[in-house]
Amino acid sequence: MSTVRAGIIRTARLELLPLLVGHAEEMAGVLSDPALHGYVGGAPDTPRELRSRYRRITAGSPDPAVTWLNWVIRLRDEDRLTGTVQATVGPVGSSGTGAVAEVAWVVGTPWQGRDIASEAARGLVDWLAEQSGVESVIAHIHPEHRASATAAGLAPTGDVRDGEVRWCRVIGLRCAGAPGRPGL
Repeated sequence: MSTVRAGIIRTARLELLPLLVGHAEEMAGVLSDPALHGYVGGAPDTPRELRSRYRRITAGSPDPAVTWLNWVIRLRDEDRLTGTVQATVGPVGSSGTGAVAEVAWVVGTPWQGRDIASEAARGLVDWLAEQSGVESVIAHIHPEHRASATAAGLAPTGDVRDGEVRWCRVIGLRCAGAPGRPGL
């Protein structure tokens, strides 16, 4: 269904680079703070575990109607990876005529508070808005992290699940349901 393919997304300070297995070593350090996982769940992965995870993710969704898109966030001035952004793009409801993208992002603890998450989320959502067939973008955001969702042009819907608020940006006709998360 989806013909969306990850490419490089450039913003003022960042490059969102399509995820590669080779990013695992550096990303293991970026995501190593146990406190970070209080929001995203689990515990920090070792480089080996992250390589295995990235192999599964880059192989793509087992559902041919769903596309997994994953990027690492590179801060150009420091030539460092600082986090990830992702989008799961799938059909809207049973009609299958349009697509909805469910997005998520995480920035490593040392780079938080520098608007990197806001800039990366805005770049991702703006890029998705330019993709043919994407009707809406949704995200599930912890109430303490709403600034980056607002920066990306998303608006809260009032739907709360597991302590996270569902946010949406309508691109097409409606804010549709989510295709499911890629298990990151």
